[in-house]
Amino acid sequence: MKTYCWLLLFAGLWLTALQTPCLAGPLPPTSAVTDDPVPEPSKPMDSHGPSGVSSNDRVATMIAQPDESAQEKQPSAPSISENSKESPDTISDPLEPVNRAFFHVNDKLYFWIFKPVASGYKMVFPEDIRLGVQNFFSNVATPIRLVNCLLQANLKGAGNEAIRFLVNTTFGWAGFLDPAQKELGIEKRDEDLGQTLGVWGLGSAFYLEWPIIGASSLRDSLGYPVDLSLDPTSYIPSAAVRLGVKTYDKVNEYSLRIGEYEDLKKFAIDPYIAKRDAYYQNRKYKIKERK
Repeated sequence: MKTYCWLLLFAGLWLTALQTPCLAGPLPPTSAVTDDPVPEPSKPMDSHGPSGVSSNDRVATMIAQPDESAQEKQPSAPSISENSKESPDTISDPLEPVNRAFFHVNDKLYFWIFKPVASGYKMVFPEDIRLGVQNFFSNVATPIRLVNCLLQANLKGAGNEAIRFLVNTTFGWAGFLDPAQKELGIEKRDEDLGQTLGVWGLGSAFYLEWPIIGASSLRDSLGYPVDLSLDPTSYIPSAAVRLGVKTYDKVNEYSLRIGEYEDLKKFAIDPYIAKRDAYYQNRKYKIKERK
């Protein structure tokens, strides 16, 4: 009897265990478990998408059209018109073949004649004497600077040149010394008609290389004869003496500048271009300084 009762009790417990939720599987979530709203199931999207365009068409459009932001980040190549505006700051040179020929002539004249003569002259006469000779010829050429100061309406510069001439001629041994600069602090004005024309707005036009004279421009070449007429040495009666005086002035100048042209040729890829651009920049600076 007892065995029969135990069997009935065991069978009842077994049935109860099968009906318990924890053994039958997890309960479905209810609103009592969490406060978060249950998301509604999304509506199925048709093959054309919300915009009426199919997914394949959208992919093809994305491939065919590049990213606009990427295009904005990439720098655009300059156009031909933009490149044409960025011209180098140099002088026009339409006669370059002729100028190069004269450049080579002047180059040979310098290394074959002027430099050897100037080097020998430099060995004989000390620098103080050569500087005195330079001061003398500069003092003689005062009318060139004085007249051009007046033509530029630079009255102060003209007055300084007049004072320099009087002081150096009187107290500087006819200009061999420069007491006007050393004692009075009056600097020499480097003026010529080419600069005067530039001050009044006339451009250089184009580059010219003259035999012996050297670098110039059309504007400066037009002014050179006028400056020459203002130089008192141009009125020496004897042509031979006049030529000798001017040659001596040139040799003395070379003796004080030996090495400058050599350095230009040494460090320049194209010495002709380097000389032309250096001349143009120097003249441009002098004219800008006068304005």
